[in-house]
Order: sequence, then C-alpha cells, then structure tokens
Amino acid sequence: MSSHLELKRYEVGPLMTNCYVLWDARSREAIVVDPGAADPAVLSLLKREDLTVKWIVNTHAHVDHVAGNRWLHEATKAPIALHERELPLLDQLEMQAAMFNYPCEPSPTPSLLLKEGDALELSGVSFLVVHTPGHSPGSVSLLTEGVALVGDALFAGSIGRTDLPGGSHAQLIQAIQSKLFVLDEATRVLPGHGPETSIGKEKRFNPFF
Repeated sequence: MSSHLELKRYEVGPLMTNCYVLWDARSREAIVVDPGAADPAVLSLLKREDLTVKWIVNTHAHVDHVAGNRWLHEATKAPIALHERELPLLDQLEMQAAMFNYPCEPSPTPSLLLKEGDALELSGVSFLVVHTPGHSPGSVSLLTEGVALVGDALFAGSIGRTDLPGGSHAQLIQAIQSKLFVLDEATRVLPGHGPETSIGKEKRFNPFF
C-alpha cells in the first residue's frame, strides 16, 4: 500500500459489516467503501482528520453494505459508485431491509456506474475496479498497491454466500480464482466481514479451494 495512504476499518450495523475509510495523508482526500450503517465514528474520523470524501463506493448492493449511503452522502455530498448490475438490488432495498429486519433509508442514485477495468483515482493512488460476481451479479473488488478490498467475495477461510437472488457458486469460484488468486500472495485481503487475510493464506488454506 502506498506510504501516503491511510486506512481505517469500522464494523458497522447489525451484521457487523466492514466499512473502510482510505485517505491520502497529503491531500486529505478519501474514499469510503461499504457504509453499511449510519455510524457516527466514521464521521468523527472524517472531521478529526479533516478529510474530503471523493467517492462512496459500494462493492455490491446488499442492504448491509449500502444502508448508510444516504446518511453519508448527505453528510459529505460525495457521489456514490456502484456496478450497473447491482442497480436492481439497490432498487429493492426496502424489500431487503424488511427481509433481514435491517434499518435502512432509500439510497441516492449512484453517480458513477462501475465496470471492469475502471480506475478510481485518489491523489495519484489508483483503485482498479475488478468485477468479481457470484455473491451478487455486480459485485466488485478494488485493487490498489498490495491491497484488495473484496466485499463479500472472499473471507478469511470462507467465501461469500451464493444462495441469495442473483448468486452463483460456480461464478464466484471462477471469479476468485481468475481475478483474485492471480494477485501477489502477499496482497492484503480486506473483506466485507471478519478479519483481514492475505491471498497466499487463502490459496493455501481456504477449504473452498
């Protein structure tokens, strides 16, 4: 990871979703990945570090990853970025919230529809968008120097569930093997839930492979 890039993780919401704030220590520009709830600790960090949020990025549109979109957008005015194939899930947010008894306000419409190969720039640091479907149709991972933010595709010792609408076990396995396991084994894996892991550790010990 770039020496100028700072990272902070918060577990937010009833399902303990990992919300990541990454920022450039020089420019004070930040991105927030997966605001799964309105957590005041996130805003406290943004204020304390004098950060300007450039993007709110959703790795996918399940309720526990987007429930804080409106709250954070209204607080920061930052645009929301999401893969186009996740728009139907975002439109069904009220139904998702009822299904999981998860408190949620409707999300603003994304300003940027992500696709494979896009790059989000943060003061010279590039976050490459990689389409990693299977947990949901438009799930994406963000890759930057030695770090992979993978949403619910890959976990420490596990993979994302594929029994929800739009999920595909075969597609997820293929995406992990062809898009993530080709990365350097030292790459830090920052998942949507649970502890950090590494590509090498998951290639060797993850029971799904």
